[in-house]
Amino acid sequence: MSHSSHARSTDRPTHTVEDYLMTMHVMERDFGEIVAARLAEMLSVSPATVAMTLRRMERDNWITGRGRKSIHLTETGRAAAHSVIRRHMLTEWLLVRLLKVPIDQTHDEAHGIEHAISPQLEARLRDALDDPKVCPHGNPFPGCEEYTRAWRPLTELSPGQTVTLRRIHEFAEDNHELLTFLSENGIAPGVSVEILEILPFNQTVSIRLAGRQITLGFSAARFIFAETPQTP
Repeated sequence: MSHSSHARSTDRPTHTVEDYLMTMHVMERDFGEIVAARLAEMLSVSPATVAMTLRRMERDNWITGRGRKSIHLTETGRAAAHSVIRRHMLTEWLLVRLLKVPIDQTHDEAHGIEHAISPQLEARLRDALDDPKVCPHGNPFPGCEEYTRAWRPLTELSPGQTVTLRRIHEFAEDNHELLTFLSENGIAPGVSVEILEILPFNQTVSIRLAGRQITLGFSAARFIFAETPQTP
């Protein structure tokens, strides 16, 4: 590759870098740090591949801190991350509303389209879709995090509570088998469930949904968020 074809911070990132930036944004937003080993796991690539990509990303000013304790998005990297996330989420809404694609399938479908959307089309989609604050899975658009802040993961609720499911976290969206299980059992944003049991010793949460009892492991339940009724 010639120097003239290297990615520059003024250009849109490559598709691979956009994928990294999306995951990094969620890590930084929700966990306060970006962990290279977790990136390898989330993106299904080797640690060596992550290390090589991070080296290029630091060179091109998308990140800082590679090789030290903390990796952080630069201002340019964060702007690029927000851009691809908005395009991804708008595509998901387009698939849901126009083509009636089930939400357990929108994440993968949108992933193949998001990179091709121009800024002009993104703006038109935002207008046509009434500038949504969350994606179909309930995750916040960049800048709309306050909208979801009061929602709690199922693992932090109490038995006996009846709550409304609001959000399936991005990291759960990347698990196709989990999304299929949730869809088959009617677990989706907007659904009302009763918390039956939370058992830390065996890491399970049991809920009642439409008269059926469903048991989830903590590894899944911590990525499902609900809104609790407001106390007077």
